[in-house]
Amino acid sequence: MKKNLHPQYASTFDAGLLLLRLLFGLSMLLGHGLGKWNMLFSGEEVKFFDLLGIGAVASLALAVFAEVICSLLLSLGLLTRWALIPLIITMAIAVFSVHINDGFNGMEKALLYGVGYISLFLTGPGWYSMDSFLSRKSKQ
Repeated sequence: MKKNLHPQYASTFDAGLLLLRLLFGLSMLLGHGLGKWNMLFSGEEVKFFDLLGIGAVASLALAVFAEVICSLLLSLGLLTRWALIPLIITMAIAVFSVHINDGFNGMEKALLYGVGYISLFLTGPGWYSMDSFLSRKSKQ
């Protein structure tokens, strides 16, 4: 897609992708992931949504993986598209299972995260990412 942009706008395109990665990655990590991390490792009984039928603890562990590990990878722009897959799946579960009966206001945040993640998956991480840096370095 960047090839179609006028060179004058290419750097702003990449700066926009950086801002989106940082916003979606760090917001998920700090606003949702760390709370689930604490819940998982608190030693208390875990009460968590179990859509997949694997148990509350395993379901929570998968959510922690997506919301902590994958959010960190997204923020860094490292293994970006791979990191986005668990985040997209997590938001799909949140929208279509956890918040399906909450109306639009209840599912709005998960929907916005999900659309943001899908958009970043389609565009890629951009120039200002570890993926791009490693790709440039391997071509030298």
